[in-house]
Amino acid sequence: MCGIIGYIGEENGIELVFKGLIRLEYRGYDSVGIGFKASEGLKIVKSVGRIESIPGEPEIPSFERKIRSEDGSFKYSSHIVIGHTRWATHGVPSEKNAHPHLSQTGKFAIVHNGIIENYSTLRNRLQEKGFRFVSDTDSEVIAHLIEYFYNGDLVDAVKKTLSKLEGAYSFLVISTDSDEIIGAKMGSSMCLGIDQNGFFISSDESPFVDRTNKVIYLDDGNLVILNRKGYSIQTFEGVNIEKEIEEVPYDLESISKAGYPHFMLKEIHEQPQTIQNAFRSRIDHLDTMLLENFPRLPRNINNIIYLGCGTSYYAAMIGAQITEQSCGIRSLAENASEFLSRERTVFPNDVYIAISQSGETADTKNALENVKEKGAYVAGMVNVVGSSIARIAGKGMYLHAGPEIGVASTKAFTSQLIALNLFATMLSADPLQKNKVTEDMKKLPSLAEKTIQETEPVIQKIAPEISKYKSMMYLGKGVNFPVALEGALKMKEIAYIHAEGYSSGELKHGPIALIDENLLTVFIITGSTHEKALNNLKEIKARKGRVLVITDDPDKIQAELSERDFLLIVPRTQEQLSPILNVIPLQLLAYYVAKELGRDIDKPRNLAKSVTVE
Repeated sequence: MCGIIGYIGEENGIELVFKGLIRLEYRGYDSVGIGFKASEGLKIVKSVGRIESIPGEPEIPSFERKIRSEDGSFKYSSHIVIGHTRWATHGVPSEKNAHPHLSQTGKFAIVHNGIIENYSTLRNRLQEKGFRFVSDTDSEVIAHLIEYFYNGDLVDAVKKTLSKLEGAYSFLVISTDSDEIIGAKMGSSMCLGIDQNGFFISSDESPFVDRTNKVIYLDDGNLVILNRKGYSIQTFEGVNIEKEIEEVPYDLESISKAGYPHFMLKEIHEQPQTIQNAFRSRIDHLDTMLLENFPRLPRNINNIIYLGCGTSYYAAMIGAQITEQSCGIRSLAENASEFLSRERTVFPNDVYIAISQSGETADTKNALENVKEKGAYVAGMVNVVGSSIARIAGKGMYLHAGPEIGVASTKAFTSQLIALNLFATMLSADPLQKNKVTEDMKKLPSLAEKTIQETEPVIQKIAPEISKYKSMMYLGKGVNFPVALEGALKMKEIAYIHAEGYSSGELKHGPIALIDENLLTVFIITGSTHEKALNNLKEIKARKGRVLVITDDPDKIQAELSERDFLLIVPRTQEQLSPILNVIPLQLLAYYVAKELGRDIDKPRNLAKSVTVE
């Protein structure tokens, strides 16, 4: 959600920032803009809609028309440039609400990610002092505050502005009076890329990964001052600090489509490898890993509480079932977006684990900070090295799934399930069960490959028929109930088809009223749930319902199906690992139905990859 990028250096920053904005598209956006220092002052170019044209589509987006000449060259050149992709929060998608925002005199320009929670109060006070606002955004107050406090020292004006802001944010500012870019981070992600010809500062590493692998991950409360010769990092209070230069943990190839039509399909196909990456260096060293990744974990754990939103929440639900069953420890999954809606009691030896692909999910991060302040043991399971949740927790597990560009999460979800199974296995006191889980986990990459190879052709064939449905119901039981929820979420996210997930045991408690020939029911029937699930399947068929069944035991299911129904067969594995395989056909189903309907699969409407605001 909202991507920011800045460049200062020896090259034309317009071209570099334009390319960087394209790589930030995965975060989701509705408008785009750049601001740069020109001979006549600061110049702003912004537009609603796409960044660049799409091959085969005749209409060139207005933003690209504004910055490129007919021969494809860039109309402008500047060594100091900031850029932004906006995902609307305050104010509708429009050119006036797009970033960058100028201060009243045009002396300062800012780009901002996050939310300024006290913007209304600040806006009123600035208006009383004669400042005129042209947008509906909360971001514009930053530009006006900097101008209000400016007395010839840009860094001082930014620091005074920071003292007035409440919320989670990161922003960049440039000025007509300074050959600098100033960056500030409090809550939203920001990192510094160090290139031989200049410096990049952006929401993540993707905009500059083709130029440099040298990166500094900034912490909350960091202020960065960049010029063409170097950089300095301070606290908001002005104390100089030294930070380690790290290596970007991926390369340009990993954020390209590699011949696939969409990132989502590429990332589905990457899962045999990312599943292996999630356990490869850990599975034979679980005792060591427990000490290194979860130091000082309480011996007598009272509760394990998993925190997550969306797909990560469904992973949390599966994790809670696994640890409770495998380890005999009371385990809960909490929807992080609801977590702080009431006062929470933290008991001694409670363990909270935050699950997030980006590591920047605002609701999850806020919930984790809350329980950490109350004395709980906290850890994280995230995919992004150096992310906020990773730094807040200070311990836990990285997923090693590589960059996930498609907005709808796929490979990160299965990697989360591997991490959760590893964690439960580390805590288990049953050596036989530990051995069985680890041995079966090692088979998962080949089983995932088999699942893709055997179900994808079938799904491609049936997708045109399934795309005709306006509503779908997904059913699962036990650890596969959250898989049903995740499958329904994928269909909603990228195909825009109404889909609901339920526990199959809940069918007779209300949802069965929806069953008729116009509703497709997607049913996950694997493992120990066969007998009870078959009864639910019979109830659906008795009411003329049409079903798509995912199963590892087709012989038991086939007799219940008619020619109108669909069957997808997945390999058999032990129950606590089965969600990792069962979700893959649901990802493929959503993808091919969305493709049949002509949806914008990698950039579904209204959605952002990293939800960094509440």
